[in-house]
Amino acid sequence: MKNIAVIGAGTMGNGIAHTFAQFGYKVALIDIAQDSLDRGIATITKNLDRQVSKEKISEDDKTATLANITTFTSMSGGVSGVDLVVEAATENLDLKLEIFRNLDSMTSDNTILATNTSSISITKIAAETSRPDKVIGMHFMNPVPIMKLIEIIRGYSTSDEVTDLIMETSRKLNKVPVEVNDYPGFVANRILMPMINEAIITLNEGVAGVEEIDTVMKLGMAHPMGPLQLADFIGLDVCLAIMEVLHEGLGNSKYAPCPLLVNMVMAGKLGVKSKEGFYSWGHGTKDLIVADNFKK
Repeated sequence: MKNIAVIGAGTMGNGIAHTFAQFGYKVALIDIAQDSLDRGIATITKNLDRQVSKEKISEDDKTATLANITTFTSMSGGVSGVDLVVEAATENLDLKLEIFRNLDSMTSDNTILATNTSSISITKIAAETSRPDKVIGMHFMNPVPIMKLIEIIRGYSTSDEVTDLIMETSRKLNKVPVEVNDYPGFVANRILMPMINEAIITLNEGVAGVEEIDTVMKLGMAHPMGPLQLADFIGLDVCLAIMEVLHEGLGNSKYAPCPLLVNMVMAGKLGVKSKEGFYSWGHGTKDLIVADNFKK
């Protein structure tokens, strides 16, 4: 595989495009909004500059990586002739199903269709296409250029050939692919999101404050980031969407999202992306302070 299309120029999409392009793949980065594409390329450029400053790559590597990326506002134009599409749009079931219906008609029969979904059924997405054997999950971790793991999720009909090829391709990106089966939340979020949700419940019940909860998990459990800070980083709307998928798919009350999480999302307190969640992010990640609503 040489030609890749990435759907969505947001945090995950631009990170995926960056990673493929850095390893020599020709990447079509697709988004319906030109300003999203511009922001995506600006983010990729800034992250490449950071790699250059740390002497991880050279200026020539940066130039070559950016040259490997072409932007498109037309999905049909961007996916023409590609070997692999990686969808990284918003974690919304209806949107993803529509995208895959369109991809099925816009790409050649041999094109592999992958989704970066963090929780939605690969089997359900694949059923919208005429090639369920060629639909697979590639769940990259954020930030994509740095994090080693890719969860490779097989749908009910995903073929061995496609799975093996995607595992091999992931290794060529200097990643560590781990094959898992198609259950709600897969492995990463089935374990991570209930922990984050429980941290929010602990806060909501007044057991401890934001900094106290995060400090216990960082110093006591050797987590590099506390669960509430991590929730802000992921996006509280994304956390809620995943918890809803787990709750619906597994049918167990232990996966019910905390009312505080629901209320914060309804109030637009989404974490880093809205500048406020459990922490205030207006001054950047190095100067985060507990948001006003949670100060003692």
